[in-house]
Amino acid sequence: MQHKIPTQNIGPQGEVMAHAIEACVHCGFCLPACPTYAVLGEEMDSPRGRIFLMKEVLEGSLPLEETLPYLDRCLGCLGCVTACPSGVPYGELITTFRGWSEPKRHRSPFRRVFRLAIQETLPYPARFRMAAALGRLGKLLRPLLPRVLQAPLDLLPDQLPMAEPLPEVVAAVGTRRARVAFLAGCAQQVLEPGFNAATLRVLAQNGVEVVIPKGQSCCGALAMHTGERERALGFARNNLRAFPKDVDAIVSNAAGCGSGLREYPLLFHGEPEEAQAQAFAARVKDVSVFLAELGITPPPPLKNPLRVAYHDACHLAHAQGVRAEPRKLLLSIPGLELVEIPEGELCCGSAGTYNLEQPEIAAALGERKAKNILSTKAQLVATGNIGCFTQIQTHLKRLGRELPVLHTLEVLDRAYRGTL
Repeated sequence: MQHKIPTQNIGPQGEVMAHAIEACVHCGFCLPACPTYAVLGEEMDSPRGRIFLMKEVLEGSLPLEETLPYLDRCLGCLGCVTACPSGVPYGELITTFRGWSEPKRHRSPFRRVFRLAIQETLPYPARFRMAAALGRLGKLLRPLLPRVLQAPLDLLPDQLPMAEPLPEVVAAVGTRRARVAFLAGCAQQVLEPGFNAATLRVLAQNGVEVVIPKGQSCCGALAMHTGERERALGFARNNLRAFPKDVDAIVSNAAGCGSGLREYPLLFHGEPEEAQAQAFAARVKDVSVFLAELGITPPPPLKNPLRVAYHDACHLAHAQGVRAEPRKLLLSIPGLELVEIPEGELCCGSAGTYNLEQPEIAAALGERKAKNILSTKAQLVATGNIGCFTQIQTHLKRLGRELPVLHTLEVLDRAYRGTL
């Protein structure tokens, strides 16, 4: 497809967008892979339609404001990237376009404050814990609040777990086989600190020494994927300084966070730290990948057979191409039966802050995912991302089926400890 995008007026980010737009041949393979197209059935709510809209805006043929409702409804799940036979880097396009367009768009004062509150709360565990505690009180006023404020309250648990401060170093059990640096994540430290505790125990159990850099911050994915590029750069620059270089890998147990770290080369494109960001991203691995490559000590057999449904987080399966490794870890547990979820490639509707900013579409996708999980007759759900965990747990509960949902590493940890 020929383009007339004035990249010289946009800068290095324009080159990224032009390359992605050029690669699209409008074949339509992306349509059935797109969650919003599945729910809404509109061409402009598909990746192919959105690429056309972004092209028209960049060429000056269409006003930005006319395209924003369709572009805002994109989850950024990257299901289209997996489906695309032409290799269109849609994730790079939508992320870069949002960073380019955000300063140019108009938002109502309420929407600006709402987004600012998210950006100033979720990436900071102490602030988020305080906000979540206040949110529990806010549930009492829920019927009086607008829908956009009801959505965050609906996703909060009835009770927050106790905070579990992380040490700076976790020693390997037995002979040290590897040494890694660990990204602790933001929201999961508040909502599910057990994710990190289980991950550290499993790594140590398998001879891995873990360094948890004290100066680390949010990975920046939340800001990057919502168009707040400068804010994302601030977080990322901090992490480039904070993480040690003398480790075998930088590991993450959250799909969105790990993907965010691996996107640093895109974020720093045209910046002085671009080469540093590329070297950093090359060392990032999801914890399931790291353990599968290292090889783990087999857990003891389960006392009773267990049927587990594994949910592919989009930013593992689509963004990082990680599908086999979590399944390999789960299948290493004798007595565990792994079942596939129908429409497993379709996003659950969490998508970072999407279920806060687009609650209706997110709810439709969440219910669809929960029903598909229940159809497997699984006794437990495993996943590798805090957003997916919260979304799936919420919608199973709404359907009256509070099926246990665990992180993949929690399943493995419980198997080692004989408590699964």
